[in-house]
Amino acid sequence: MSDLPDESFRDSIGTIDKEGKRAWVFPKIPKGKFYDKRKLVSYFLLAFLFSAPFIKINGNQFLLFNVLDRKFNFFGFPFWPQDFHLVVISMIVGVVFVTLFTVAFGRIFCGWICPQTIFMEMVFRRIEFWIDGDRGAQMRLAKQEWNAEKIRKRLLKWVVFFIMSFLIANVFLAYLVGSDHVLEMVKQGPFHNTNTLLALLIFTAVFYFVFAWLREQVCIIACPYGRLQGVLLDNKSIVVAYDHVRGEGESGRARFRKNEDRTQLGKGDCIDCKQCVNVCPTGIDIRNGTQLECINCTACIDECDHMMESVNLPKGLIRYASEDEIVKKEKFVFTARMKGYVAVLVILTGVFVGMLFLRNDVEATVLRLPGQLYERKGENISNVFTYKIVNKTVKDFDKVHFKLVDPKGKIIVVGKPQFQIKKEGLAQGTMFIEIHPAFLKGDKTKITIEVFDGDNLIETTTTNFLGPRSFN
Repeated sequence: MSDLPDESFRDSIGTIDKEGKRAWVFPKIPKGKFYDKRKLVSYFLLAFLFSAPFIKINGNQFLLFNVLDRKFNFFGFPFWPQDFHLVVISMIVGVVFVTLFTVAFGRIFCGWICPQTIFMEMVFRRIEFWIDGDRGAQMRLAKQEWNAEKIRKRLLKWVVFFIMSFLIANVFLAYLVGSDHVLEMVKQGPFHNTNTLLALLIFTAVFYFVFAWLREQVCIIACPYGRLQGVLLDNKSIVVAYDHVRGEGESGRARFRKNEDRTQLGKGDCIDCKQCVNVCPTGIDIRNGTQLECINCTACIDECDHMMESVNLPKGLIRYASEDEIVKKEKFVFTARMKGYVAVLVILTGVFVGMLFLRNDVEATVLRLPGQLYERKGENISNVFTYKIVNKTVKDFDKVHFKLVDPKGKIIVVGKPQFQIKKEGLAQGTMFIEIHPAFLKGDKTKITIEVFDGDNLIETTTTNFLGPRSFN
């Protein structure tokens, strides 16, 4: 039993000590080629995140998630509650894609693309490094008494964190209510929009709490995707992995000594410097294997490569690799499981694209008024209907009117026979439809109605017309 590996670390998370208290993580400033690439990706995504609400395509905000008014824009395409099925399919496509990506490449999304990681590591953590210093300086500052230096640094950091949180909250608000509305409220001043200001301060407090105190606990405790990792990964998934075969050798890892032939002594290439642990933003030891807390940020790869280079040993002791590649020396293969996910993804994407092209810019709904029977109007049979027309475009319709196509008859709109529908607006009302009984096919007859804007046909809809059975 003594030869079995120590798995006790899996019984707890790295950010909780033996007494159950929070073990604060003080990571070292990461450096290296992967970190440089992550910075480029993060800066691009940050620029996209902050600019997306202010980009317009055909008058539509590039990304909008207005839950209150039930208006959604995805990449400039407006979606309404009537398009909810498209939103659901797009979300399913996203889930399948992330699942496929995780099965093949592990939790790379968390380390490279996730907004939580980008804001934490590339914004707030860098501010912290700038004010408090590197790992050692931060640890000393945490233990230091509350003197003038500590008070100054803490206040400066908290103020900068609050400003950044407030800025993020404003951008978040632009995604929810629209950038034009946010800019208008900024011009009017905070005292003209006290309710919005209160909501903005609540969002600011949430972001401040997440990035100033909760930090890596979001990835470990709150994020459901991190929990899925254990279900989705297998021995063929590429993850940030420690090459334990090479690192442990025959007699295990050992400290580095000059002019020593580690191979003859059976020592592994790991020199037990613990720099991979010190640089980890979630405080784990990657040498223990794949763990829940690992977000695949590659900081340990850069740090280990630097140490290997310093002691004249081959780089890649920690690298992107699968368990089978490390143990069995097998290269990455596209498994049947991955092919299955790809097939599902292709089918769903095809269905989504097809439905997107079949989607109408105008949606008209005509329904017979519930509880109302037919009436006789001279020689004709009359039904009362309600109509609702949604204009999903960014142009106004000025002369909207109806035409009964099949069967022959006439439509009488309550109010004006022609009406206007503003861009991204809707019109609803009541109308009567009169049809001669000779054209009716029974107690229920399907009728076709065309909706015009002037001479332009903008939508066609159908509904049922109620008539007497005696004319069947």
